[in-house]
Amino acid sequence: MLRPLALLLSLAAAPLAAQEVADMAPRDGWVVRDLRLGFDEAVDAVRDAARAAGLAVVTQAGPTGAAAARGIEIPGNRALGLYNNDFAVRLLRLSTPAMIEAPLRVYVTEDADGDATVSHVIPSVRLAPYREDSADPAAFDAVAAELDAAFAAVMAGLDG
Repeated sequence: MLRPLALLLSLAAAPLAAQEVADMAPRDGWVVRDLRLGFDEAVDAVRDAARAAGLAVVTQAGPTGAAAARGIEIPGNRALGLYNNDFAVRLLRLSTPAMIEAPLRVYVTEDADGDATVSHVIPSVRLAPYREDSADPAAFDAVAAELDAAFAAVMAGLDG
């Protein structure tokens, strides 16, 4: 009984082990930027650029290390949550539900060639569903535009 179960589980896991993660491609509402940096260097560059743009890295998540501990090799992959309390307080005053999106994330992925891609959903796009129900849609737009500028500064800061 255990042998067939083990065989079934090994067959189910085989596609995961062989599966490649595709390089990030441009998509509507996203900024996608290929870098000539390795994955770890790109993660460090995002941290530095975020700090310079007045944003703190408050969360990070990625399956690469945990997968390796399970014997599965996948390309580098990390989402970094960026946050600034000033933006959070101002946004919260305008829309309580919008705070579910905090922190907003930047995504670093390792490409097939070993370089990295940094991408993110444009903050105003991520926050758009909460605009109409906000206390003041014009003020909401202003905060979203400032977040767009802060994330654009992070991406520009990747140049060094």
